[in-house]
Amino acid sequence: MGRAIPPDEIPAGREVATLGGGCFWCLEAVYDELRGVESVESGYMGGAVDNPTYEQVCTGDTGHAEVVRVTFDPQVVSYQEILQVFFTIHDPTQLDRQGNDIGTQYRSVIFHHTPAQREIAMRLIEQLGEAKLWSRPIVTQVEPAGVFWMAEDYHQEYYRRNPGQGYCMFVVEPKVQKFRKAFMEKLKNA
Repeated sequence: MGRAIPPDEIPAGREVATLGGGCFWCLEAVYDELRGVESVESGYMGGAVDNPTYEQVCTGDTGHAEVVRVTFDPQVVSYQEILQVFFTIHDPTQLDRQGNDIGTQYRSVIFHHTPAQREIAMRLIEQLGEAKLWSRPIVTQVEPAGVFWMAEDYHQEYYRRNPGQGYCMFVVEPKVQKFRKAFMEKLKNA
């Protein structure tokens, strides 16, 4: 089981984005490569059970979403840029799923930590909706951040440690490649 990280535990001079867009392994792998991101932790947020386990969250009964907690330097990468990556690497029009990952734990959700983050998220969703980039409406939820529950150790840096695992090869890797192509100039190693 993981530890609880209160929503106000943000290092000085840094910001935190907490995002759910399907399996947390995909999001973590992408944000690990984004310049300005200092740490990415996989975990759970938005549910009604304290200290949830992966097995509990997978039932869909706890109300938690699989999320990543992205700590970043806003002098290097903005919150808006963090969200632009988010909307590029997952399908925000799929309700409670991403591809074959089905259930409320895989919902598209932005947990905002400040009123400014909420405003940026709502404005970007509106702009993307007006641009009609997808044939269906965006269903991404925007909710206040609550307690972040760190996922079990074996979920942390899963893609980096298991690149040959089937899910990593066929689900995570294509998202990482899509990110690299779309944001080449924003890569840590560019």
